[in-house]
Amino acid sequence: MELSEYVQKGFQRLADPCSFDSKAFTLLLRAAFQSLLDAQADEAVLDHPDLKHIDPVVLKHCHAAAATYILEAGKQRADKSTLSTFLEDCKFDRERIELFCTEYQSNKNSLEILLGSIGRSLPHITDVSWRLEYQIKTNQLHKMHKPAYLVTLNVENTDSHSQPEISFSCTMEQLQDLVGKLKDASKSLERATQL
Repeated sequence: MELSEYVQKGFQRLADPCSFDSKAFTLLLRAAFQSLLDAQADEAVLDHPDLKHIDPVVLKHCHAAAATYILEAGKQRADKSTLSTFLEDCKFDRERIELFCTEYQSNKNSLEILLGSIGRSLPHITDVSWRLEYQIKTNQLHKMHKPAYLVTLNVENTDSHSQPEISFSCTMEQLQDLVGKLKDASKSLERATQL
């Protein structure tokens, strides 16, 4: 399972009994599952009195790492041995591994339903509009004096039947690169349909 270094460090910190005692570990683990599965959950799940002694930055880092790992495990439909292997690599002790696996198994069905509801298809681009802007300064007050393009993609999401817009700003070089990649994709698609 590939996770970023940031997530791995947060998870290793969560495994450290000096940072999180057994009760704090259990509370944080349940808070991570609750924040993912309960739409009504808010930041108050981390305000438990038994978590007050932990630095809020460390607490949020470890919470984010746990939530990321839970989602990744759910996405890959990880079994107990896969979970255990990764947790052992992150220096979790046997008791914490068992607790994590038990909590994961009890929430696995809800997690799979949540991940399945997100959608399976990419949005379909229906229209593109653009306009030219001229950047005089950056937000750091450096002089730019360069043209930039504001591009808006109108997309259609087939799963939710919504039509959101995706907007971004790019330079002339970035826009040329985007157009080149779109032309390459179009040619590849034409070749694939002719086979």
